[in-house]
Amino acid sequence: MDEIPNLGGSSVANQSPILKIKNFFRIPNLRGRNSRIVAVVIGLLVLILLVFSLPAISVIASAKKTESQAKLAYDALKKQNIALAGEELKKTRVDLVETQNKYKLILPLKYFPIIGSYVSDGDHFIKAAFQGLNAADTLIASIAPYSDVLGLKGQGSFVGGTAQQRIETAVRTMGKVTPKIDDIASNVNEAKKEIDNIDPNRYPAFIFGSNINNQVKQLRKFTDDGAVVLNDARPLIKILPQLLGEPDPKKYLVIFQNDKELRPTGGFITAYSIFRLEHGIIHVDGSSDIYSLDSSIFGKKEAPRPILQYLPNVKVFNLRDSNLSPDFVESMKTFKDMYDQSSGPKVDGIIAVDTYALIGAMRILGDMDVDGTHFTTKDDPRCGCPQTIYALEEIADTPVQADFRYVNVYAVNAARKNIIGDLMYAIMNKAFSSSPKLYWGPLFQEMINQSAQKNILYYVYDTAAQKGLEALNISGRIVPFEGDYLHINEANFGGAKSNLFTTEDVSQNYNVSGDGTIQKTITINYKNPYPPSDCNLERGNLCLNAVLRDWIRIYVPKGSKMQSSQGSEVKMISYDELGKTVFEGFLTIRPKGVAKFTISYTLPFKLAKGSPLPLLIQKQPGTPAFEYTVLVGGSAREKFNLDSDRNLKLSL
Repeated sequence: MDEIPNLGGSSVANQSPILKIKNFFRIPNLRGRNSRIVAVVIGLLVLILLVFSLPAISVIASAKKTESQAKLAYDALKKQNIALAGEELKKTRVDLVETQNKYKLILPLKYFPIIGSYVSDGDHFIKAAFQGLNAADTLIASIAPYSDVLGLKGQGSFVGGTAQQRIETAVRTMGKVTPKIDDIASNVNEAKKEIDNIDPNRYPAFIFGSNINNQVKQLRKFTDDGAVVLNDARPLIKILPQLLGEPDPKKYLVIFQNDKELRPTGGFITAYSIFRLEHGIIHVDGSSDIYSLDSSIFGKKEAPRPILQYLPNVKVFNLRDSNLSPDFVESMKTFKDMYDQSSGPKVDGIIAVDTYALIGAMRILGDMDVDGTHFTTKDDPRCGCPQTIYALEEIADTPVQADFRYVNVYAVNAARKNIIGDLMYAIMNKAFSSSPKLYWGPLFQEMINQSAQKNILYYVYDTAAQKGLEALNISGRIVPFEGDYLHINEANFGGAKSNLFTTEDVSQNYNVSGDGTIQKTITINYKNPYPPSDCNLERGNLCLNAVLRDWIRIYVPKGSKMQSSQGSEVKMISYDELGKTVFEGFLTIRPKGVAKFTISYTLPFKLAKGSPLPLLIQKQPGTPAFEYTVLVGGSAREKFNLDSDRNLKLSL
């Protein structure tokens, strides 16, 4: 028998790789009493593992059964079937209790080295699952009475009377339910604590595969984000009955932002309506053109620099041009200061909608006949857009008469004053006078989708409620972010309704140097394939497609340094705003033409080797889902349509 080689000195270096492995796993040559002790310890360990192996197999089978049952409950919730979800959650709880009882048989293993950590993780996960079930049960019990009012599947408590009577009864009783949000938040916070005890790095990809590691990370992020949003949104949910006019009426100013004439918060402010909420019932107190409000304001201030520089023939600051900040709340604060000087009634908040929100509702409710005009969502070949959009523009922007020698250039058809408000009223009237089972569920989901896409924006004057709205990211805020950040904000200053015809695609290319310095290049390609409109006022034609005068601002991490740019027709300037660095320029895009804008800059931080780069891209309200491509060194890594704010983690 060969002698055990010397494990020290240079002899190890001379060993073959096979010998190194063999000797690494060789059991030391122990004799006498020591060998017996080692044998006993090893034997006990093997015996313990054998004893616990059968319960472990049983636990795995039970866990898979529980997971399958939980998926059934989740599917019922996705289908908005509250009654079925409640039943499936009960079955899930039964299966989870069974899994927990079986898991208790192997819990003593958590005191063993190495394997103990994984056993403890399973215990944390089961406890988190119970907290999640408790939250889900409370949620189901809270909304079940309102299932018929919300258009969900299930037997609600307000099935008698008209739709409006059911809403009124539901809102009046809502105050008894909203305190349950504290119980739900408590469950979610406890679940978060349990999940936070699980270290995803304990599951390295080279042993377990990347699946478990990623799932644990996603679960931690989900519970962390859910706890933050829920805690921040609690004030909103608690005072929801008050916002819906219970017990005292609330008034809201609903402004229509025409995204076909894009402005920083989503579109040119064209029209408005006053909506009054009493016990959840919506009443339209009036609607008109924004110019009527503007004409009631006296002693207007001089227009700010961007308007004086880029918007022809406008010297004063008008209410209709007040949404200059890309942050909707900041713009609405400016709007409110000016609105308070107008003839408009006092309101409790402002809600902005655009054409995408209107069309989204009409796709559910069907065609509308308003003020002698038939509105439909079918495509109109004149613009490649829904007929409703073209019809609204035609009514709003066709000049009053053929002789324009003494008529202001803003003179338009008188129907413009009421058409937007009348159409919104017709949509709501049809929704609330129809069967809840038919429309309310889809409309509720559509409202959520449109809010996520920033086609509906909210600003209420109640501080606690506004904080809750912002926690849900439906107030169009420019948010702080640790990592890379991008928000492209554009405004159509005097280019008719050319955003209706112009498309964009955006690429972001990263180049990282050896010391971690990141240079980034943004490229925006514009295309308008449609012919120009006849914009001669004397001929009285509808002027929609004209040269797009595009004021562009690129919001990036504060401290970024511009290196070069191309495409701007004025010298690019840089300044800090809203906690970001802004690169500002101006360009034009002609009908049947293309344009390209490029800017390169250095990020204000360096990337540590091997670290991912977090990236937040915030969508501008009122824009379609433009295509975005993320490249590293010219090679595409991500491609998507930006329909809402998007978080990414890039490996550079």
